[in-house]
Amino acid sequence: MVRGAPSDDLDNGGEDERSRDFVRSLERGLAIIRVFNADRPSMTVSEIAHEAGLTRAAVRRFLLTLSELGYVHTRNNRYELTPQVLELGYSYLSALSFPDIALPTLEKLVAQTSEASEGSILDRGDVVYVVRVPGPALMTISVNVGARRPAHSTAMGRVLLANLPAPELEHYLGTYELTPSTPRTITDHKEFRAELRKVREEGYALVNQELEEGLVAVAVPVRDRMGRARAAINLSTHIGRKSVEEMRALVPVVQEAAAEIELGLSHSLNWAD
Repeated sequence: MVRGAPSDDLDNGGEDERSRDFVRSLERGLAIIRVFNADRPSMTVSEIAHEAGLTRAAVRRFLLTLSELGYVHTRNNRYELTPQVLELGYSYLSALSFPDIALPTLEKLVAQTSEASEGSILDRGDVVYVVRVPGPALMTISVNVGARRPAHSTAMGRVLLANLPAPELEHYLGTYELTPSTPRTITDHKEFRAELRKVREEGYALVNQELEEGLVAVAVPVRDRMGRARAAINLSTHIGRKSVEEMRALVPVVQEAAAEIELGLSHSLNWAD
């Protein structure tokens, strides 16, 4: 019997401590759906009533409703769930987004490294910061969720650009100028192409004071199940706190965080399209 299954008191006039707005008929309908599993994929009305703790008359009414809604069907006096019940879970899974799933992982990453971490997506010529966990140290750069920065001068932008299909990368390079943010910013197209090849081969990007003086960042892609780089995460710090090589040494830690995020996003319909 389903744990906590409701009794067949349709009116429930009495002693229930639940909210006065609690809908017991909905509880019973969900209880019926939950009794089906891999060991019981098909059941009679009597079997369902026994497992759900309801009367046969009540089960028939609920099964009729669920059948008309498309959640169950009957065959030889036995009932089975239909694939439509997947919508109940997919409604939640499809709502999972990169910021929701990335945030707790980035919080752990910041706690582990004591540096700030962000996540972004590529939008036209910019990266858009969609999740951010500040580090314990004050940074000169001001980045809030929703901020945009030129993709070519950021580590996350380069990771995402390096993983674009060739036609999309050519469109980017033919559309957006490599405007310098600092004297260190790469603005030569040939040099920039070589840098993107390096990023693609090594699997990460490191930007040393090309977005802002003193700012050093490493970034890695976050991929979907098809292997496409759909987002990026980074670690950023001031050059006075960690050297370029010290930041490079943290790349495996950032890659582990990306893998953890990818695992969580593998169940999101938004991430699978």
